[in-house]
Amino acid sequence: MISTTSTRTPVLSTMDIDRVLAAKSLLGGHCTRSVLTASVPSLPADHRAAVTRHSTLDHVALLIFPETFDGLESELAGHGIEVGAMTPSVVVRERLSSRYGIPVGELTVGILRAPVTDRDGLRCELEIFAMATPPDLAHIAEDERLHERENHVALAVRWPDPVLMRGLRAMIGTAMRPDGGGYNGYENSTVMYFRDGHIAHPAFRRLELVCSGRFPQLLATHQRESCAGTELLRLMTGAWATQAIATAAELHLLDHLAVVHDLPGLAAASGTDEQSLARLLRYLASLGVVHTSAGRYSLTDLGVLLRADLTGSMRALALMYGGPFYQSFAALTDAVRSGAESYAKTFGAHHFAHMAADPNLAELFHQSMAASNAMFAGVTRAVDFSSARTVVDIAGGNGELLSRILAANPSLHGVLMDLPNALVSAESRLSEMAGRVSLVPGDFTQSIPGAGDIYLLSRVLHDWDDEQCRTILATCARNMPPHAELLVIERLLPEGADPDSLAIPWDVHMLCNTGGRERSESEYRALLAGAGFELVESHPLPLDAHIMRARRR
Repeated sequence: MISTTSTRTPVLSTMDIDRVLAAKSLLGGHCTRSVLTASVPSLPADHRAAVTRHSTLDHVALLIFPETFDGLESELAGHGIEVGAMTPSVVVRERLSSRYGIPVGELTVGILRAPVTDRDGLRCELEIFAMATPPDLAHIAEDERLHERENHVALAVRWPDPVLMRGLRAMIGTAMRPDGGGYNGYENSTVMYFRDGHIAHPAFRRLELVCSGRFPQLLATHQRESCAGTELLRLMTGAWATQAIATAAELHLLDHLAVVHDLPGLAAASGTDEQSLARLLRYLASLGVVHTSAGRYSLTDLGVLLRADLTGSMRALALMYGGPFYQSFAALTDAVRSGAESYAKTFGAHHFAHMAADPNLAELFHQSMAASNAMFAGVTRAVDFSSARTVVDIAGGNGELLSRILAANPSLHGVLMDLPNALVSAESRLSEMAGRVSLVPGDFTQSIPGAGDIYLLSRVLHDWDDEQCRTILATCARNMPPHAELLVIERLLPEGADPDSLAIPWDVHMLCNTGGRERSESEYRALLAGAGFELVESHPLPLDAHIMRARRR
């Protein structure tokens, strides 16, 4: 008697079986807290704790590629994976369709779920997306196994509502990019994916938030922001926003909006074409500068800051950014290649020399500097001036900082040192304190007044390269009395990851327009130490500025 052995081609490839077992093992070795730590390591601990309070580890997912679904459940069961009934996939099928340019109707994708317990013994699921993969779709399987784009860990949100979902999305979105999502009508569930391709472990590069219910507005925002091209286009049109705001400032549009609210009236007041103005106003509304409703226009809080008659107006800054600085930024490529400022290449002279030669431009520059004076609001709270008799403001411009310090400390005497053209503006600003202020023309690279108790270097060092900064600080050390303190006010580059820091774009601004640079606290500490100063402490100020206190060693 001859026996025969029947063979059956496995439904799953060995590679996919190994991937499924690895996903099961991963789920059993983690819990909600550890998944968040692995997926979003840059998220602060208190934020991770907040996410944990509102969600729980739900599943680990992967995408497999059986040629047919027939026998798939029994194949998985043979490897200890007991799955329930298959349900249709909506989100993953649409993503695959978009990624590979194949009509949705030509793809068959289902979802299988197997119960598993996590590290804490809590019930979770292994979520298996299965795409029926005949030979003509084998290229998709090969590519997806290589890049694992659909693998993810998922958190289920307890008791979801629009406010909670928006907050969780925003919190995770600070550390991971939106990566698609959708609504599955078969299960009445909303899913939002996030991705960070730089996470070392590939299993944690993608995180899903899943919840019951439908959140169409939030999902639409998430899907729109998931398209990297959309975000890049928004970034690349930043120059358009600069010019739109500068145009509104030049036309005094924000001043007119304080009293005129209809389009014909605004066009007449600003001397503009009505239809073109309507298009500009629509853009300004999208930027949050103008509010529009039922054909009427009004100012937002941002727009108010551009009014010419407002104390602390930022109108002059808008004109500078849309004017000379805009032109110098056009030569950024040259600055990056050469390491030299592009302002001088554009205008034929260094930033300060060029502006000093043009009284109108010099006045606009001083006004634009005043637009950032809000950062000075915290100086008198951060520093105790009560034991000082004289404060010396080096290169103090129009005297705004010195005037605030003197107003808060009536017994103080102030000395403002700057170039003669700058002292013209300072004389007007400090006129009410004329009996308590001395205006001294001079060059801070050569010498500074020597009778002060506290010296100020506000937004000075970032205008210069390290060598020039060393010269300035050496001049301070040589002329300051031994007991005197030096206060340095600058924006600080983050020591770690902080993409929202204003110092990062301002650093490129300094490269273009002065040849200087923004620095981190440790870099300022080293510069100060080189001149014989010790950095004692640092305090944050508005507009991402910091005040650093230094003493002679």
